[in-house]
Amino acid sequence: MIQLDSSMQFHPTQLIKCPTGIQGLDEITEGGLPQGRPTLICGSAGCGKTLLGMEFLVRGATQYGEPGVFISFEETVEELTQNVASLGWDLNQLIAEKKIEIDCFYIDPTEIQETGEYDLEGIFIRLGNAIDSIGAKRVVLDTIEVLFYGLSNVAIVRAELRRLFRWLKTKGVTAIITGERGESSLTRQGLEEYVSDCVIRLDQRTHDELSTRRLQIVKYRGSHHGSNEYPFLIDKDGLSVLPITSVGLNHEISIDRIPSGIPRLDTMLGGQGFFRGSSILVTGMAGTGKSTIAAHFAASTCQRGERCLYIAFEEAPQQILRNMRSVGLDLAPYIQQDLLHIQALRPTIQSLEMHLVQIHRWLNTFQPTAVVIDPISNLTSSGSLLQTKSFFARLIDSLKAQQITVLMTNLIAAGMPLEHTEIGISSLMDTWLEVRTIEGNGERNRLLQLLKSRGMSHSNQVREFRLTSQGVDLIDVYLGQNQVLTGTARTIQEAADEQARLQRQQQAAARRRELEQQRQITQAQLAALQIQIEAENVEIEHLLQEESLYEAGVLQDRETIAQLRQADQP
Repeated sequence: MIQLDSSMQFHPTQLIKCPTGIQGLDEITEGGLPQGRPTLICGSAGCGKTLLGMEFLVRGATQYGEPGVFISFEETVEELTQNVASLGWDLNQLIAEKKIEIDCFYIDPTEIQETGEYDLEGIFIRLGNAIDSIGAKRVVLDTIEVLFYGLSNVAIVRAELRRLFRWLKTKGVTAIITGERGESSLTRQGLEEYVSDCVIRLDQRTHDELSTRRLQIVKYRGSHHGSNEYPFLIDKDGLSVLPITSVGLNHEISIDRIPSGIPRLDTMLGGQGFFRGSSILVTGMAGTGKSTIAAHFAASTCQRGERCLYIAFEEAPQQILRNMRSVGLDLAPYIQQDLLHIQALRPTIQSLEMHLVQIHRWLNTFQPTAVVIDPISNLTSSGSLLQTKSFFARLIDSLKAQQITVLMTNLIAAGMPLEHTEIGISSLMDTWLEVRTIEGNGERNRLLQLLKSRGMSHSNQVREFRLTSQGVDLIDVYLGQNQVLTGTARTIQEAADEQARLQRQQQAAARRRELEQQRQITQAQLAALQIQIEAENVEIEHLLQEESLYEAGVLQDRETIAQLRQADQP
């Protein structure tokens, strides 16, 4: 048996990576693409292969100081320049600064005739000159299938593919090769995925008339990577990949409290409001004031000088501003101060995954501390209930990881239980407010109650929820005789209670007067009796004195008589 010296240590060489600069892609690849090695980007037409390759070059040239060469077999320089101009990339300037070199090979498959031996030596020479001319560190070949159109000799095709990939490695460039998807393999030739060190698959799916682009890392030699499917978005800033499935529950929490924008509601929440970074749900039927509560929370955030992102799925921004003015809330100044952004869109405009990517991008660009989503129930039209619940679970986890407080409103349809959400996300919420209406005396009145608020003492009382021209007012409801009264019924009952109270006060005052009179009479009687008792005491004293004087006089008379008779002394 061979024994290893314990003093000898094995130090594995870590794979060096080349950052792409594409938002989200470097995160799921844990640093970027393998440096100095070829990466295959495969997928069907229209899924974003060419754009990903071009952005890889542009980001490398502008952010990392790495010049790049783009070889196109289908489009001209003019077409490529025009296609990416909408993204703000000036390829002509980058070419003039020798940061990017674009070379185009137009090959018409109908003109190819298979005669003699076939090799890519001419491509190698031309590509090598382009790399050397600008000192390129990055290369993109778009797309590889064009080189082999019309060739039936599979052995030659595979041999040249291997030689191409080996040649790119010898040049030390980080290469992206794009390829069209095959029927039963990732590419049409079925070999590129085996000789590539990294394989990324792009696709575009349509479900219920909603299209979603997805990215998956199928293979990455020598490196850990995310293996799930990740939605990505193509917009005016390029590609954006959201690593949504990697979000977990291991995030920091805060004990800071932030106001709700409604002072009486803060009192119900232990006097300090919501926890920062928590999730709040406001549920209720139409017209109960959910959006008003959300707007007050947004305004409170802006009043502290913090930013709030307001995502509306039902109303246009101007409509929201107009409606909130009716309750004394002017949100326009906060928009002008760049503290409030209102993003209004229909939920059916894109899939749930694309909504998640879009929200993620808004968060990165605007950097808010609070988010309002009004209402979340409309998103069920963009996917199934299971997909919608998964969407919100990932969104809430992502927001909590960033210490962003989120308030969501949920519309409850008529006939549904009040303490219920169709999506089933109430268990994900830290605080749950319910607003509802009750009918009586020909009117409808709103009630608000706290169903739960984790981590704090909170009120269990129902409050009447009034919308006035001065704002929101929470009033104690009338509780008594096993009933809850609001509105005019409460006013009438309170008036009746006040009248009964006044009557009781009057009756008590009359009885007090009557008792006072009786007391005065009794006191007068007591005074008369006292005088009588004193007079009788004087009379008794007088009688006692008379009796005493009488006895003294009798004794004196006896002594006098005895002296006169010269009686014997005893």
